[in-house]
Amino acid sequence: MTRVKLNNIETEVELSGPATGAPIVLIQGYASQMTSWPDEFHEALAAAGLRVIRFDNRDVGLGHKHHGVIPDIRAVAAAVKEGTTPPVPYTLNDMADDVAALLDALNVQSAHIAGASMGGMIAQLVAIRHPQKTRSLISLMSTTSDPSLPRSDPAAQEALMAKPPAEDKDSVADHATKTRLVIASPGYPEDQVKVRARFAANYDRSYYPEGAIRQWTAIMATAPRTEQLKRLNTRALVIHGDADILIKPEAGRHTAECIKGAELHIIKGWGHNMPIAAVPAVTGPMIDFIRRVEAGRA
Repeated sequence: MTRVKLNNIETEVELSGPATGAPIVLIQGYASQMTSWPDEFHEALAAAGLRVIRFDNRDVGLGHKHHGVIPDIRAVAAAVKEGTTPPVPYTLNDMADDVAALLDALNVQSAHIAGASMGGMIAQLVAIRHPQKTRSLISLMSTTSDPSLPRSDPAAQEALMAKPPAEDKDSVADHATKTRLVIASPGYPEDQVKVRARFAANYDRSYYPEGAIRQWTAIMATAPRTEQLKRLNTRALVIHGDADILIKPEAGRHTAECIKGAELHIIKGWGHNMPIAAVPAVTGPMIDFIRRVEAGRA
């Protein structure tokens, strides 16, 4: 892993795959470290000849921590409702600019920008704000945040917001494993022992619940991307699961509808997680899409 400076902050980055391969940036979701990608996921992309770039977002993992800055969620919600500037340390726009700065720091002129969930929101903003750096946009289990879209199932909302009963490793790993089951993929069951082991390993790497508050308000404070995506002139692939109860499949369809020429791939039985069994179903369309985009660039 490599420590990289960008936008007056630092973060941890890991590169894999051939140095001459087409670069792809993987952006993780809410409160998720880059180590939350299954090894099989980025290894499949690297084996296909891609130069895979993973990194930690702000306030998670080994990324920059905005220690002690605790936004008032009610004040942020009120400002959003009133149409005024929310009092937050950063928004998803800033996190998208981090991605652009990361590419500069790595001397990468452009890359395929892929993100899951909140990472997909950030990926959309990279394409919007930095089109010259975006070879293509790949939005996984994500949304435009349009207010007309259906809300998460109550059980998914409750699971996302629930806190562990204590902050020791066993309590946190048990809680995270139970939470994941709520939003998991019925078509792709997981080995819960392995799932828990990954959560425990991430706890050892960095347990930082304070950062999740700021990431949540960054989502709240960022405007929907519907109209911006309609003006986008970038090749795009949208992949979503028909069993996603956190970000409903309608959100994926809406994302694809907004982007001219976007390709939509709905995976049967896939929820809001990345089980190892589902990796081929997700990476297969990604690799095929990137190869076609690269062929067009050539």
